[in-house]
Amino acid sequence: MKTLLVWIAAAFGPAAVGAVVPSRDYYARLSKPAWSPPGWVFGPVWTLLYVAIGVAAWLVAMRGGRGTRPVLALRVGQLVLNAAWTPVFFGLRSPGGAPAVIAALWASVVATTVAFAARRPAAGLLLLPYLAWVSFAAALNLEIWRRNR
Repeated sequence: MKTLLVWIAAAFGPAAVGAVVPSRDYYARLSKPAWSPPGWVFGPVWTLLYVAIGVAAWLVAMRGGRGTRPVLALRVGQLVLNAAWTPVFFGLRSPGGAPAVIAALWASVVATTVAFAARRPAAGLLLLPYLAWVSFAAALNLEIWRRNR
C-alpha cells in the first residue's frame, strides 16, 4: 500500500508546480467561451486525474518485467509536459504559447496510454479520462487564445 501512495504522490508533481504560479486573477480576466467550466472545477478534476495517473503507474510498476522502465519513463515525460503548461499559460501569460506545450502533452498522454494498456489493460483504461481532459483543455486553450489575442 505504501508504494501505491508513493506513485500517487509522484503524480501530483505538476500540481505542485501549478500551485506556485499565480493564476486565479489572470484566468478570471480572460475572455472564455460559454462551455468553459467554472474555475473551481479544475482542482477536483485534476485531483481525480492525478490519482488515476498514480494508480495506473503503480499497476505497470507492480507488473514489472522487461521493458517496464521505458514505459514508466513515458509517464515521467508526460508529467513534465503537464507541469510545463501552467507556467507557460499562466506564468508567462501566454495562451498563444501554451498550445505547443499541450499538443506535446496530448501526444505524450496518447503514447503513455497505449504503452500502459499493452502492459496492463486496466492501467491504460485509467488514463483515458486524462486523455479526454487534456483533449478538452487543448480545445479550451485554443479558444481562449483566439478570444484574447
